Amino acid sequence: MGALLSAVALIAAGCGGSSPGERVSGSWPPDAGRGPCAVDKQPNIPAAMRDGVVLKSDVYAPRTSDQVPVILMRTQYGKAAAQIQPYRYQTPEWFASQCYLVVVQDIRGQGESAGTFTEFGNDMTDGYDTVEWAARLAGSNGKVGMYGSSYVGATQWLAAVGAPPHLTTIVPANTSSDYYDGWNYEGGAFRLGFVEPWAMGTIASTAAVNRGDTGTAKQLQSDLTNYSRWLGFRPYQQFPPLHPENPAVASWYFDWLRHSTRDDYWKQVSIRDRYAQVQVPVLDIEGWYDAFLAGGVENFTGMVANGGTTAARENQRLVIGPWDHIGWGRPDSGTGTPLMATAGAAGDSPINELMPAWFDHFLKGKSDNVSGHPIVDYFLMGANRWKSATAWPLPDTRWTTYYLSGAGGNGMHGRAGHLGTDKPTDPQPPDGYDYDPANPVPSAGGHSCCGAGTGPQGPVDQFVVEQRSDVLTYTTDPMAGDTEITGPIRLRLWAASTAPDTDFTAKLVALAPDGSSVNLNNGIIRAAFRDSLEQPSPIEPGRSYQYNIDIWPTSYLVKAGYRIRVEVSSSDFPQFAPNPNTGEPFGLTADSQIATQTIYHDAEHPSALILPVIPGTDTGSTRFPVGH
Repeated sequence: MGALLSAVALIAAGCGGSSPGERVSGSWPPDAGRGPCAVDKQPNIPAAMRDGVVLKSDVYAPRTSDQVPVILMRTQYGKAAAQIQPYRYQTPEWFASQCYLVVVQDIRGQGESAGTFTEFGNDMTDGYDTVEWAARLAGSNGKVGMYGSSYVGATQWLAAVGAPPHLTTIVPANTSSDYYDGWNYEGGAFRLGFVEPWAMGTIASTAAVNRGDTGTAKQLQSDLTNYSRWLGFRPYQQFPPLHPENPAVASWYFDWLRHSTRDDYWKQVSIRDRYAQVQVPVLDIEGWYDAFLAGGVENFTGMVANGGTTAARENQRLVIGPWDHIGWGRPDSGTGTPLMATAGAAGDSPINELMPAWFDHFLKGKSDNVSGHPIVDYFLMGANRWKSATAWPLPDTRWTTYYLSGAGGNGMHGRAGHLGTDKPTDPQPPDGYDYDPANPVPSAGGHSCCGAGTGPQGPVDQFVVEQRSDVLTYTTDPMAGDTEITGPIRLRLWAASTAPDTDFTAKLVALAPDGSSVNLNNGIIRAAFRDSLEQPSPIEPGRSYQYNIDIWPTSYLVKAGYRIRVEVSSSDFPQFAPNPNTGEPFGLTADSQIATQTIYHDAEHPSALILPVIPGTDTGSTRFPVGH
């Protein structure tokens, strides 16, 4: 998030902005497409919240006598970074040149804003108050839209559930539906590779700067720079870099650990439970390897089904590109691969073209044909084309079941199980492996966060991982023709363990005729959470259970001669904290034990991979369809 930028350095160095009228622009995105309005910047404009706490905003005002709409960003990463480091978007000044009043606000306890920072806790009420304050600014016509990605996407949803009267639309990107499920945890497992560096980075550091504790801020940045030394630290609830003895540093982080189930702590800020309260059109932007993809897709489907008004339900648009959490095609992102950096996608991102068209339509009343009915725009990897649909999952999806069978082994022993459409009818011996939390399977790509070198993300060849004895592989025959797989995937796994609690992981892989492979997406389930994220229960050692592992969505054209594979294991480190197999409360001890895992795939235990197969031929375009 924010590429784990050192926003502390920006603020501490006094990079708070420019003088009024000064043009601020980065090298990316390109500066083309500027609007006709000259812009004046007004720094640190105060806004009092309902409890009297004052938040500071930079306001970019177009030079026009017309009343214009407001575009608002509420960020925890320092409003200075929005103009100095335009990682995804054009700069605020660029948007203001389109004759919008652009407001970039430091959230409570961050940057120049007063108050005590706490993750998610104040963004519903502060968001509501800020929208209504911005609507009353001089030069505003009273209509407010919001934009921003990651946590800055969360600030939009949290404001929208309060239904502030002047909020007209939001454009959240790379953000989730629930801050337990799919943000801090997934399938009950702690998302270590994302959460720890994120907490150590800009959010804890800038909060420390805000309250005048520069010593702690510098130490946090030093610990983050040397994060590898802390990666294996246990127990998590005593994590030294975040100072458990000093609640002022990051009490919210330790709250996340103590609330390791989806309890009321998380439900009070959940979006998935509140779609009926959201009354505005939404343009939702995600990536196939993004850290919050599943939640972003859920936000789209949740709003289409349960949005608070007919207009809201009918004006939902979801864009999913071949991106991780940061890149969006930025040339120097360092995360490009042949699968992600392709013509019409990376290097030619449609987002900075679509966003102004969306705002022009909903805030200025221009007819740009950007919505009017639910739209899903998605990039089909492998074919390198944009395609569109009217619903998610895609309306013509053929759910196809591939059953696990055969001697499911691994590359080390020259064996690999089979995936086929014939359901097993005869007894088959189970497969097994030992899972040692002290020697977890290393993450090779995935949907973590937050930038090149800082988290397991993106597509990576799986050869090395598949040589391990604790990774089982099951593979289809070569495809007879090109086959599109687009949508959510599930592995229905029958398994047993010698432990009272453990994890099972699944990874969908595309295998080329030359033997090279690439991960498409992955999932995990903590055994105790097999039936409920709210009420976990231990398993009985030695007893077989059915586990539903949700592999996050993908879109990939499996070409003729290619094969599909699923990897089955019990760890994916550091993407997820290894399960210690003890059944003890999460994060309290460093104890662990080895578990022997048994994977069944016989007539009584038909383990299976359910794939979303899309019939027909590819009819998409390399160019993104801004209008529909």
